[in-house]
Amino acid sequence: MAARHRRIGDGLAVLGGGRPDVLEAAPGARPRFVALGGVLLSTGGLAVLSAAFAVHMALGVWWPFALLVGLGWGLVIVNLDRMLLVGMAHDASLKRNLVLAVPRVGLALVLGIVIATPLTLQVFAKEIDTEVVSMQAEAADAYRSSLESDARFAGLPELQERIATQESIVATGGQSDPGLVAVHGEASARQEAYDAALATQRELEAKAQCELDGTCGTGEAGTGTAYQQARAAADAQAAVVASAASSLDGAVAAASAAEARSAEQAAAALVGDRAELSRLTADQDRLQAAFDATNEGAGGILMRLEALDRLGDRNATLAAAQFMLSLLFMSIEILPVLMKLLLNFGPPSAYDRLAALRDAGDVEIEELQQGSRLSVAQAREELLVMAERERIERQKEAVLARRRTAVAALAEPPAPVPEEPADAEPEDPAAEARHLWDTSPVLFKARTAAARTVRSVRRRPANRVSTTV
Repeated sequence: MAARHRRIGDGLAVLGGGRPDVLEAAPGARPRFVALGGVLLSTGGLAVLSAAFAVHMALGVWWPFALLVGLGWGLVIVNLDRMLLVGMAHDASLKRNLVLAVPRVGLALVLGIVIATPLTLQVFAKEIDTEVVSMQAEAADAYRSSLESDARFAGLPELQERIATQESIVATGGQSDPGLVAVHGEASARQEAYDAALATQRELEAKAQCELDGTCGTGEAGTGTAYQQARAAADAQAAVVASAASSLDGAVAAASAAEARSAEQAAAALVGDRAELSRLTADQDRLQAAFDATNEGAGGILMRLEALDRLGDRNATLAAAQFMLSLLFMSIEILPVLMKLLLNFGPPSAYDRLAALRDAGDVEIEELQQGSRLSVAQAREELLVMAERERIERQKEAVLARRRTAVAALAEPPAPVPEEPADAEPEDPAAEARHLWDTSPVLFKARTAAARTVRSVRRRPANRVSTTV
């Protein structure tokens, strides 16, 4: 178990930027690098969760696949953080430390914000879901209002009102037609005239009957002059009533005919208007349904960020909690870089001094090896030059030996020459006097062979067929 723990600690130390060879010589620095490696693993774990939540919220993918993507992102974050740590070697210069630290802290801060955002959204998931539903309802209402004001559906309210009027006309048999107000007014006027004439007739009839009975007027019963006058007035009014009744019947008949025509026209127009209304409402419902389907699925990261921002504007407590939570995640991300920066501001530790010595020793060893390689190369070149000189000297000695042999041969008396056959070619007398080191015969033969070769190449075969291009 102890060996296993040590292997895990060694792995964390290497992850934190420690060099195993230096840690063996300076074991006191091992806990520091183990802690740095643990912090890097912590940031990597947060990055895994953050990426998994982000992928699931944005794409709605299966959780195991989101975790695989999160593992890849976590490895990237750990590698970047380790690069930031390893690149910050101990330096006594404050200016150089700041120059190296500022871009690294900036990058770590950006990574912290990227990692903290999905985690913050997940922490406030319930509140955000409620706000997202409210935002979707507001968007649906706004889209519905935009459809009502759309030019394609601008005549829809008027069409609905016209259909309602036509349905009322058909239901009342044309009596509710606003266009028949004049006809109805004429019939009402005729009715009023008839009622007035009938009331007058009834009064005159009552008066005539009263004169006949002697209960009024002159007080004398019988068909006297007063009765006859009253009777004549009543009869004349009866003619007026008959005329008014005839006029009323004509007006009522005209109104009935107009109502029938209006009801028939309204029924005919109602068919076309209802079809147009069905088409427009179907188009409107189709567009609204398409928007609702898109709106219901629009719960991505951007909308959730907007919902969180709206919640923060309305609730100061939630805004403060959001800020502190984001600050916590960002602090965890930039903690390794800040810790390394603070360590660089202090005096060099034993690990730093040993690492510098190891690096300096490696440089010296490499310089010595480079000098040895140069010395070996120079010695090899000198040996090659000496060997070439010896070869040239041996060639010179061989040439001089041949010359001495030739001179000695010329100084000796000539030996008897045997008789040659008749067909033998005569020797060149000049060849006897030519020295052995004379290379002119060799050059002559080489030129002759080259000329013969050129003539054989230039000679055209007799059976060659000429071709034209």
